[in-house]
Amino acid sequence: MTESANADQADYWSGPAGEKWARFQARLDRQLDPLGKAAMRALAPRLGERVLDVGCGCGHTTLQLAEQVGDRGRVLGVDVSGPMLAVARQRAGAAPHVNFAQADAQTAELGFVPFDAVYSRFGVMFFNDPPAAFANLRAAMRPGGRLGFVCWRPYAENRWMREPMEAAEKYLPPSEPSDPLAPGPFAFADPARVRAILEGAGFSEVGIEGFDTPIGGGNLEDSLELSFNIGPLGSALREHPDKLEDVRDEVRKVLERYVTPDGVKIPAAVWIVRATNP
Repeated sequence: MTESANADQADYWSGPAGEKWARFQARLDRQLDPLGKAAMRALAPRLGERVLDVGCGCGHTTLQLAEQVGDRGRVLGVDVSGPMLAVARQRAGAAPHVNFAQADAQTAELGFVPFDAVYSRFGVMFFNDPPAAFANLRAAMRPGGRLGFVCWRPYAENRWMREPMEAAEKYLPPSEPSDPLAPGPFAFADPARVRAILEGAGFSEVGIEGFDTPIGGGNLEDSLELSFNIGPLGSALREHPDKLEDVRDEVRKVLERYVTPDGVKIPAAVWIVRATNP
């Protein structure tokens, strides 16, 4: 692990939160996969390219990128979470063109051979200094290299997080308003801020497009358990575990409205972001 400018995030994702994501990685990958693939299509990795996967977590996207670049390409997955990287390394096995590093992409030396492309599925909203982080990423890219990532649009637009939380709120103590610019899932909800950060870091041809799709796919009980462990409701219940039984029926009623033949599917709203290193 390189010395981290994001020490709080490194501690958070290497502690119980990272262990929980590692435990639920199969369900989370199924839920987030259509969003990650939308960003991957925008990035369009090519055979033989070197690609950096920022905030790679349990390695699902790293392995998808490896398939696209082929055996002549290389993919490096970087994350601050030890528990999640342990899962990633196990999943990758002995694949010779896939590597993982526990490092802070904001400050780490990311390699001596420049990357052709940099990708992230919800891994870039947690930097404590986004302009410095993206400048560091750009420094690791070749001229003409491509950046592509997916990040959440505002909380109000993401029913899969908002509606279970709203159903539970009457049972939970009031919470303090959060800083919308602090590192966290919604730090890049404002596209104007994202554009300013990328252009300030020296990127050009910045494109930001909205993408909406239902996500999920688990059965009702699996989806209920995931809601209680991940996202805003999961965070609230970690602070107030005694409220779990109080909120169970209310959250179940919300999820029941979204049961489909393919499992529970609730609308999600994201930005697909593209940029170029001039």
